[in-house]
This record gives sequence, structure tokens and C-alpha cells, in this order.
Amino acid sequence: MLLSLAIWVPVFAGVLLLALGERHARWVALAGSILGFVVTIPLYTGFDLQNPGMQFVQFVPWIERFNVNYHLGVDGISMLFVLLNSFITVLVVIASWSQVDNRVAQYYAAFLILSGMLNGVFSALDAVLFYVFFEGTLIPMFIIIGMWGGPNRVYASVKFFLYTLMGSLLMLVALLYLYGKSGGSFAILDWHKLPLPLGAQLLLFFGFLFAFAVKVPMWPVHTWLPDAHTEAPTAGSVVLAAILLKLGAYGFVRFSLPIMPDASRHLAWLMIALSVIAVVYIGFVALAQTDMKRLIAYSSISHMGLVTLGFFIFNAYGVEGGLVQMISHGFVSAALFLCVGVLYDRMHSRMIADYGGVVNTMPKFAGLMMLFAMANSGLPATSGFVGEFLVILGAMKTGFWLAFLAASTMVLGAAYTLWMYKRVMFGPVANPQVAALKDLNGREATVLGLLALAVLGMGVYPFPFTEVMHASVNDLLRHVALPKT
Repeated sequence: MLLSLAIWVPVFAGVLLLALGERHARWVALAGSILGFVVTIPLYTGFDLQNPGMQFVQFVPWIERFNVNYHLGVDGISMLFVLLNSFITVLVVIASWSQVDNRVAQYYAAFLILSGMLNGVFSALDAVLFYVFFEGTLIPMFIIIGMWGGPNRVYASVKFFLYTLMGSLLMLVALLYLYGKSGGSFAILDWHKLPLPLGAQLLLFFGFLFAFAVKVPMWPVHTWLPDAHTEAPTAGSVVLAAILLKLGAYGFVRFSLPIMPDASRHLAWLMIALSVIAVVYIGFVALAQTDMKRLIAYSSISHMGLVTLGFFIFNAYGVEGGLVQMISHGFVSAALFLCVGVLYDRMHSRMIADYGGVVNTMPKFAGLMMLFAMANSGLPATSGFVGEFLVILGAMKTGFWLAFLAASTMVLGAAYTLWMYKRVMFGPVANPQVAALKDLNGREATVLGLLALAVLGMGVYPFPFTEVMHASVNDLLRHVALPKT
């Protein structure tokens, strides 16, 4: 029941907004998002740490003729993402309070419905239900970019939609094949036990790979992301980076590794190669950016490359490091995009060259952004360090040079993030608009302050995050180690 509330409370609040219209739209959205977050808290407080299986399971027959069911459940891998999504949704509602003045009800409704669908992706245990939610997330995001985005919003939203939809069609074929092989079951957990020959596993792996690689996004199918981020409104960029990018990586853990373990091991070299290219090459691409949003977008691709690297080195350090990195990236990337949003609200420019000396007029903001920049660089005692350290530790068990390449993310991350920070914050105030800037207001300080607490808390004491996933990760690795052919 808790998972149903996590899904349908924000969706219902979104529908209510559409029905009520503009009147009190912001307050209705805030109430809906806070209630949506509150109903997810018992998922953490009532979670059994020793149980590697699914918890809070709900099963209701849906389309009985095809054995399709409304089947929900979370384990130590997926539960944290439900909480992260619901928490970020609250911050997005607060952050957008004065940024949007046209079609406010529709704007907030899109975010709330998107939040519910994302919780559905993370908790679905039926493949059809997963696919419906997975594809359903495209619609609100398409509308958010297309209606409230920048000058090239139509191009960016159509590119985003086509890239992700085309990848998902191959996944649909793979799902139907597994349905036939399992004797008419869409239960994902039944597919985990399905014996499959290596040839079939390899074909299925590529079917899922195209869908999930676009969502991550992995090199070379990453080109839609910088365009989408550049044109999306600030809140759209926050949700895109903090939550939507996690769907692809989550798909690898829920589908590719447990259903096709032999193919995953067989093609690990390919996944590791693509991940390392994303970490190193995209890190250098980020160095060349002149637009703050594009720089952070490329930074996200590089950091998510570290996540997929962690998953495909098949040890507990790597997988847990990848999962922790996903949670941390949710906090840090959300915070960085919100920081860019704060500057854009005042100056209406994202170009690094238009700034300089911001610390002189916005000292509180400069202090908070410094923390997030350091977290993005992987500084110890911030959340960014924990996941990166675990992945590098796991890579070291595989080979020194792999660990060396993975560790380059810290050097490159520091290079492009601190280069941006230095150019924007320090130096003389050359632009008269910068001289007139006002520091953070209460609403902005609240949102960034909460994210700063999350980044520092996770960095100093990551145990509450890592202890939840131990049992589920170890069970997954035991499953992947067993041949299915």
C-alpha cells in the first residue's frame, strides 16, 4: 500500500492541479509533493536490512488474460531511489516558486505526475507495468522542455523523445520474447530464474542495452542530453539529472545483470570500454564548454560512466559504489543546476564569460556553490567522494590501469568544475549587472541548504545509505555468478 501511495499521491495531486487551475496552484503543488515524500519515509524506517528480497510487496491482478499484474515491491537497491525522487520533487516545487508565471498549474502538474511515474519505475515488479511507467515518464518531460524551455526547446524536446523512444522499442521486443520463454509470465522475478542459452542472452542484452544506454546516457548515444539540459527550465534540468538519468543504470541492475548474467559477463569488456570512454573523453569535452548548463550536463555523463563501470566489474565495492554514486549525483547535480538557475534568474545568461566576481556580491551563494563544486570533484567528506572511492576500489580488484582510468574522473572533475567556479565567482567585477546582484533569498537558501546537508551528511556518514543495499547487492552478485545456460 505504501508504494501505491508513493506513486499515486503525486499523480493525484497533479490531476487535482489540472482540475483546479491557477488558483493556489503553488500551494496545492507544495502540499502534494510534501505528502508524496512523507508517505515514502516508512519505506526506510520499516525496511528489514537482513532481507535481500522484495519488501512492501503489493499484488493485484490487472489484465488477467495476459497474466499482467499490478505488482509492486522494493529491495535495498530500488528503495533509496523512491526516497530520492520524492525528496527532489519537494525541492523542485519550492525552487520553481517564482520562476514560472504562465500556466503554473500545468507546469507543477507535469512535475508531480512525472514524480509518481518515476516511483512506479523503481517499484514495478511486472514487466508491462515497468514499461508503461518507463515510457510514461517521457510525456511529462517532453511537455516540460517543449513548453517552458529555451529558444530551441522544440528541437531539444523532439530529440529527447525520439532518442529514448527508439531505444525502448527494442526493449519491448525483448520483453515479449521473455514472456514467451517463461510460459506466459511478465513477473520480473520469474525471469531472474529463467534458463537461457548464451546466444539468446546476447541478443536480449543488446535489446535492453539500447534502451538503457540512451537513458544513462552512455557514449555515443549521449548527444541528446546537453541539448535537453540547455533548453529545459531549471527545475526540468534538476529532475532530468537527478532522477531520469538513473532509470537506465537501474535497468541494468534490475534486468540485464540478473536475467542475462552470462551475456553480462561475456560483454563486460564492451560495457567497461564504453564507461571508461564516458569518464575520460566526456571529461575533456566538459573542459571545453562555455555554457554552465552544458558543462554540468557533460559532467553528468562522465559521472554516470563511473556508475556503469562499477556495475560491470562484478564485485560488491563496484556495484555498491555505483549505487551510492547515483544517489550522490542526484544531490550534487540537482544542486549545481539550481545554482545555475539562481544566476540565470538574475542575469538571464548561462555563459561563463558573462560572469566574474560574483563572490563580491553573493557571498552566501558562493559558499554553497563551492561545496557543491567540491562534491562534484569528489572531495573527501562530501557525498561525491564515497561512490567514486568505492568504484575505484572495486576497479583496483580487476586491474591497476582500469582503476587509474576510473580515478581520472577526480582529476578531470576538479579541472572542469573548479575552472567554471573560478571564472564565475572570482576576479574583478567587470559586468555592471554582476555588481548589482542580490544574494540568496530565503526560498533559495532553504533549497540549497537542504541539499548541502544531504551532500555533507552522506559524505561524512554514508552508513545509512550503504547498509540498506548490502543484502540485496550480495544476493544480486551471487545470482550473476551462477551460469544460466
